Amino acid sequence: MPTHYRYSLRPTRLALPALRLLALAALLGTASPARAQTANLPQLGKASLKEILAALTTEEKVKLVVGMGFYPSGFPEGLLPPGNPGDREVPEKVPGAAGRTHAIARLGIPSLTLSDGPAGVRIDAIRGKDSTKTYYATAFPVATLLASSWDTTLVRRVGVAFGSEVRDFGIDVLLAPGMNIHRNPLGGRNFEYYSEDPVVAGSVAAAFVNGVESNGVGTSIKHFALNNQEFNRMQLNSHINERALREIYLKGFQLAVKKSQPWTVMSSYNKINGTYTSESHDLLTSLLRQEWGFKGLVMTDWYGGSDAVAQLKAGNDLLEPGTYKQTQAILAALKSGQLTPAQLDVNVTRVLALVLKSPTFKGYKYSSQPALKANAAVARQAAAESMVLLRNEARALPLAAGQQVALFGNTSYSLIAGGTGSGDVNRAYTVSLAQGLSAAGFTVATTPSQAYAQYLRTEKAKLPKKRSFFDPLPVIPEMLPDATMLAQQAQTNDVAIITLGRSAGEGGDRKVTDDFDLTSAEQALLKQVAAAFHAQGKKVVVILNTGGVMEVASWRSQADAILLGWQPGQEGGHALADVLSGQVSPSGKLATTFPVAYADVPYATEFPGKLLASTAPGADGSLMGKASENTYNEGIYVGYRYYNTFKVKPAYEFGYGLSYSTFTYGKLQLSAPSLAGKITASLNVTNSGPVAGKEVVQLYVHAPKGILAKPESELRAFAKTRLLAPGQSQILTFTLTAADLASYNTAAEAWQTDAGTYTARAGASSLDIRQSATFSVPKPVVVQKSRKLLAPQQTVEELSVK
Repeated sequence: MPTHYRYSLRPTRLALPALRLLALAALLGTASPARAQTANLPQLGKASLKEILAALTTEEKVKLVVGMGFYPSGFPEGLLPPGNPGDREVPEKVPGAAGRTHAIARLGIPSLTLSDGPAGVRIDAIRGKDSTKTYYATAFPVATLLASSWDTTLVRRVGVAFGSEVRDFGIDVLLAPGMNIHRNPLGGRNFEYYSEDPVVAGSVAAAFVNGVESNGVGTSIKHFALNNQEFNRMQLNSHINERALREIYLKGFQLAVKKSQPWTVMSSYNKINGTYTSESHDLLTSLLRQEWGFKGLVMTDWYGGSDAVAQLKAGNDLLEPGTYKQTQAILAALKSGQLTPAQLDVNVTRVLALVLKSPTFKGYKYSSQPALKANAAVARQAAAESMVLLRNEARALPLAAGQQVALFGNTSYSLIAGGTGSGDVNRAYTVSLAQGLSAAGFTVATTPSQAYAQYLRTEKAKLPKKRSFFDPLPVIPEMLPDATMLAQQAQTNDVAIITLGRSAGEGGDRKVTDDFDLTSAEQALLKQVAAAFHAQGKKVVVILNTGGVMEVASWRSQADAILLGWQPGQEGGHALADVLSGQVSPSGKLATTFPVAYADVPYATEFPGKLLASTAPGADGSLMGKASENTYNEGIYVGYRYYNTFKVKPAYEFGYGLSYSTFTYGKLQLSAPSLAGKITASLNVTNSGPVAGKEVVQLYVHAPKGILAKPESELRAFAKTRLLAPGQSQILTFTLTAADLASYNTAAEAWQTDAGTYTARAGASSLDIRQSATFSVPKPVVVQKSRKLLAPQQTVEELSVK
């Protein structure tokens, strides 16, 4: 950063004579003329926004739309663009938070604090060098696990607990939830996102937002839009047709805006059809504000976009984290007329509206002491009720009380609570599976436990020092127990549990070899443990401690049971024990498909994109990435829409999940034979099994052949029962409107519902349909007219049904 600048960002109204008068007044103990002058100025919250705008200098207005820079502790110097002069010297209210806005003290405008992250408040646990006081936050289950609950009431409860920590730490806006679609299982940040389906993603996100914001703090739904990969994300140009964009990738955001009106939206890094999202008037104004009715503020992702002036004109009101270059560009544009004062006032007004709602402006007395114990209990319950039981042959689970258990796999002893990058959380502890089972009354075998403790201690000592949160540590290879020890453990223990772990995060996508697929060491571990324990007539249970989808079809027959624990947060070991013991009957369902093999994913080899020849800044492979592109050739056929339509059998389908109980579905009853405004569908769900449990019912709709090709079926609604005792029943009701059934007709520039006969299908998964009923739409319905937006620069040849 340069040591001096020719241009100062300080307000120009307080001249040197006034400063001298202020000092003299302080010495004489008399009232300051400067203070008297400030007292006569309009104050935010007391004066109108029009008066505040009139009182702000041009330089102050620019400060309000450009953040105060980003200075993460431990981050290598010189990698990040410099902020504005002097901003770094202003003490942080919450050390480790991701961003701040500028204060204009003379007008009563405070600085706001913005903080990551999607699985827990991300701030520094230790401030300065004082380790006598800590500022830990709760590490909640990751988004993919929460979505697997299919329980918006539960997710809202998580949001309430989560938001209380945001509030209690003095933070104004939480930079979450992430709600991009799981387009491909290799997406590096899939753990931060909810689902491959926009109805699930939008509904769960809205529940989370409503829970967080009930605390009087804000959220920022992100990354708007198409941030489905980490590959060169800051220079990636995504080519996509408008129908797929609207129906799959924007629909979840639309639902979240409609159901929760979040305080803010965060634009993504990438370009869509040639324009950075943060510079797209089509996306941020025409669609988000005018079509959808969004009322809040739009901010950039950190260092997103390339043209600060274009961002403000597009409707991107706050540039985060803020750089000196952006400030200079905006001031120059105002001088040249490229940016009008009226446009800047629009952006500033939205910033001020955000400030007015904030707990900082309202003078909330934060404690920096959140209710960590109570929130940990919420995290534990949410994790347990969201885990997915994938396999359970001969009722291998639940485990009998008091059994002796041999644990294998590194992550049985070193659980992965969440992903890396800005989605990580500085937490006080992580409960391992070994600890959870011991606390639940099981005896954990000491020989493997001691062997793994020694192995992990030795291997961790070899790891390089972590340079930043973008720089995850290498994965420790699996330890292979010797044959003698395995044979002895199989004789003396009742069951073997193998935990297979995966981690991913911001800045990179996953790989097929040794990540989506098992490593050779994992394959050998599984084979050897299964052989030893099965030879003794003992069961083998596999736990998947992963943030993303893995290959399971080639090895699942070696396991008697498979429990998908995802990344369950800091209470993960206790939550896993709750399910393994039967204290909680699993009721999670997959919100994303597990394919048989990665090759089954549509256009698998073309993910995440390709490099372009470029001489643009950043083309050297720096933090800002290289110029790249990708194409969404699969169109609307994402996830189960593809597998079901093209008859590609998955390993475990969307919506799949077992229980320790069984459920029967009564007849699906429709309120009318045809759609007239809305139609309701209801059915009675009965627990027909031996233990209490919950059931998720998914309502899919099969559309008639019409103007547009449609997937074989699409999820239109879902609901989860309360806890039902054996023999108990509950009636679930779903509502469908023409809007729920509509597809986007690009040629007509409208959402349309075709006439014809529709089939409503109630299922336990996308393939396990239990009940169905038909209804008609008498005539075509134009649900909403639009206009062409975000048109592709080139023809996108999409996958189509033959």
